[in-house]
Parts: sequence; structure tokens; C-alpha cells
Amino acid sequence: MIRPGRDTDAAGFIALIGTCWSMYPGVKLDVDGEEPHLRALATYYAEQGGAVWASERDGAIVGMIATRPLDGGMWEICKVYVSPDLHGSGLGHALLDTAEAHAIAAGATRLVLWSDTRFDRAHRFYEKRSYVRSGPIRVLHDISNSLEFAYAKPVDGIEVLDAAAAASAEPRLSAILTACVAEGAGVSFLPPLARDTARAFWRGVATDVATGSTVLLAAWSGGILAGTVTLALVGIQNQPHRAEVAKLLVDTAIRRRGLARALMIRLEQEAAARGRTLLNLDTQAGGGAERLYRSLGWTELGVMPGHAVLMDGTLGDTTFFWKRLE
Repeated sequence: MIRPGRDTDAAGFIALIGTCWSMYPGVKLDVDGEEPHLRALATYYAEQGGAVWASERDGAIVGMIATRPLDGGMWEICKVYVSPDLHGSGLGHALLDTAEAHAIAAGATRLVLWSDTRFDRAHRFYEKRSYVRSGPIRVLHDISNSLEFAYAKPVDGIEVLDAAAAASAEPRLSAILTACVAEGAGVSFLPPLARDTARAFWRGVATDVATGSTVLLAAWSGGILAGTVTLALVGIQNQPHRAEVAKLLVDTAIRRRGLARALMIRLEQEAAARGRTLLNLDTQAGGGAERLYRSLGWTELGVMPGHAVLMDGTLGDTTFFWKRLE
């Protein structure tokens, strides 16, 4: 059961945080010296316009989470802890659902959080929940010598990912790619796409982002990283004005919300900002993507028959498009 937290939960909150921190060498909890607000956590967050929640089992606090508003539509997710014996039970997801829903209902447009660099399990959890690394590492100068990663995500919107964000988005991007391939998307792979193969692909994209040869865009809908597209900045000496579009993907569970169109419009803006005036792409002939590209003003260059193997083992045609940016 998840319920609003109370100041009288202080002992349970402190015990839970202490248990979780004890799993990591060097992480020390000094309540009175560094975390005195834990003595009255509900009041602490209420005074900031936020809230805290607790989960109980047999009278003991086994989970907690809090959120508070920041500036400019941002809300911070705080104090996310689940008893180690309940890891993998779904309680963490339920707690985060509660805090995110509260923040979004209150007008949040962007969700942010901080996580100690040693909390690798937590990082994997946040990345599954569509958060990506954002900005520099924070130094706390506390007794635990803490360094913290920043994670963030828009509730709805499109962002250009830097190398750190691209690397942390790997789990979600891999899930999207795998689902699209399973449905027959002509994006270089055939089903069943192995998890390691999908992750290796996106790891390579993150490397290309780091070198500046690729621009990676990601789209969120309702707080879920649900779509992506890449722009390869051609490095040929006599084609500095050209770029190639690839891997336009939208989560199969979140279709018909305009994400693909929005991604393409934003991609053209990013290409123009980088001095690219000619774009090209290819897509499986006869698919729905053709209609999208034509509606956005792309020109068909031609169809290459038998260009790629389809999921049923036959050879399928590929349509090539180009577009000049003004």
C-alpha cells in the first residue's frame, strides 16, 4: 500500500534509507549533521509545495518517494528508496508512478532527479523509466564524498541527446528498435533481434554522437521515451552540405500521436542549424513512412527493386527520397 507520508514516519524513513545506503561502501547516513529534514519529511516537502509518500508492510516502511517543484515547470523526484528484499517486486515503479502523476497533474513539464554515482542499480531503474543523463556531475562535499549524476526527461517533447544522454537512453532505444523490427520495420535488422545486438547498435550511435558525426533526437510522450531519429552528418569533403536521415522509430505501443512527424520537422531544423541543405533517406517501399515523407515535402528519387530482405525471407523494394532545405 502506498499512502501519503507523515512526519511520524521519521524512524521508518531513516531506517529504510540507512539500509539502502549500507549496500554501498563509503555511503554514510548522518541524520542530524546532514539530513535533519528526515525528522519531519512531510512538513519539509509540504512547505516547498511538494509531497512525500510511504509504502508499508507489516507496520514497517518498505518504500518511499517524494517530489517538489523547481523553477520553469520542473519538478524534482527525490528520496526514491525500496527495501532491498523488495527489489524487482514492482514497488519502485508504483512509487515512481505516484510521484510522476502528482507532478504532472500539478503542471510539471520536465522531471529531474539526482542519483549517487555509486547507485548503479538505481541508474538502470531510471533509464528503464525513460530518464537520461543530463548535465554535469554534482559534488556534494558530504561525509560520504558523494558525486551525483543528474537525470531528466520532458513529460512531452523532443530533445537532442548528447553522448552521456545517448548512452543512458540505450535501454529504451533498444526496446523501441526491437519492437519495430518485430513488426517488420525495414531498419537494417531482421526479427528476432537479439538484445545484445540492439544495445550494441545504440552504443555505436552514442559513440558517433560523441565524435560529432551523428545527431540523435529522442521524443517523449507522457513521460515515456517513445521515438527517435538520427541524422548522419556526411563527412565527405565535397558534400559538406549533405546529411543522411536514418532510424525513424516510434514505440509500437505509442503510435498515431504525431511523434514521427514532429521528429522529422525537428530533425530538419537541426540539420539546417548545422549548415546542411540537402537531406536523403530510404524506406521500405509501400510502407506508411512513404506517405509521411511525401506529406513533408520529400521528393522520391526512385525505387530499387529487391534492395533488402524482408522478415518473411523475400526481397523487398526500397524507395529513396531527398529534400532540399531552404
